[in-house]
Amino acid sequence: MRTVGVEEELLLVSARTGEPLALSSAVLAAAAGDEAGDVFEKELHQEQLEFATRPVSDMGALREEIVRWRGEAGRYAEGVGAQIAALATSPLAVQPSRNLGRRYRWLADQFALTAEEQLTGGCHVHVSVESDEEGVAVLDRIRTWLPLLTAISANSPYWQGKDTGYASYRSRVWYRLPSAGPYEPFGTAAGYHARVRDMLSTGVLRDQGMIYFDARLSHNFPTVEIRVADVCLEPDTTVLVAALARALVETEARAWRSGEPVPRVPVELLRLAAWQAARSGPEGPLLDPRTLRPIPPEAAFDAFVAHTEDALRETGDLDRARAALKDLLVRGGGARRQRDLFEGGMELGEVVRACARITTEDGATEG
Repeated sequence: MRTVGVEEELLLVSARTGEPLALSSAVLAAAAGDEAGDVFEKELHQEQLEFATRPVSDMGALREEIVRWRGEAGRYAEGVGAQIAALATSPLAVQPSRNLGRRYRWLADQFALTAEEQLTGGCHVHVSVESDEEGVAVLDRIRTWLPLLTAISANSPYWQGKDTGYASYRSRVWYRLPSAGPYEPFGTAAGYHARVRDMLSTGVLRDQGMIYFDARLSHNFPTVEIRVADVCLEPDTTVLVAALARALVETEARAWRSGEPVPRVPVELLRLAAWQAARSGPEGPLLDPRTLRPIPPEAAFDAFVAHTEDALRETGDLDRARAALKDLLVRGGGARRQRDLFEGGMELGEVVRACARITTEDGATEG
């Protein structure tokens, strides 16, 4: 069974106002003396904190990891006068503070305002693969399905104090970076690595870590890294994204082994599918991964489950995925919950604080 690990990027906020706080160095210093010292990392901006789970094969174990490290992050943050919130953008206006370091300085100098705007929280899913060849075969075949993971995870409706009209505005901000977004098929592992070398040779990017494809080969682990999801407000949504991502990788690896051709879908259509997913989230129309034509979200999610059904059944995740998707369609995702809190009478700062409580209370109902 393929293993899965996730990285979550969390926002550090004031328990009093909900405003982002530039305290990641203090939180990391507090964690350094504990076993969590190797789990948490800094991001580009000091208002964020990242953690990575260990690779696991059971989704129940993955959920335990997520809940545990969110709780630990909350404990360390509380010790320096902050809270953590699993929000993919800050609802309140913020001017981020860059972390120190040569790489971050280079990134800020190179990408200027675009880099400053990247106070965004993603959820990256790592799924194990047997080789680079298998990994690239998967990358070539999963492209049309990735926007649905954006829709499922959508958790960033607000930006700089305003409702953007999008469910995942994070993804729109992220796509401003020059290497971010959909990609053309690579064909082989050699083709993938050649394209990465060509991109780096332009001088626009500093290193492999700045290859921001929607999905890529990890340069640190033997995994495919799927990077399209918002950080999810509730752990169960993260687990759903991870279960679907693993099933998708397994399904497409089997398609490669059986000799099925790579779908020839232009990048231009993939960009439209990604935009529609960001705009609508799980509530509005989405583009059918098979036809790239608009369909209701329930039909899109049914298509995803049908496409990956064998893999989901074999890992024991089929019933979990069906139930979670049904619940998502009824309740809405993180973006809907944020808007419901605001429309229910909360100020945006109160929305942030409510979401911080949800983040560390294992998805308890708020509002």
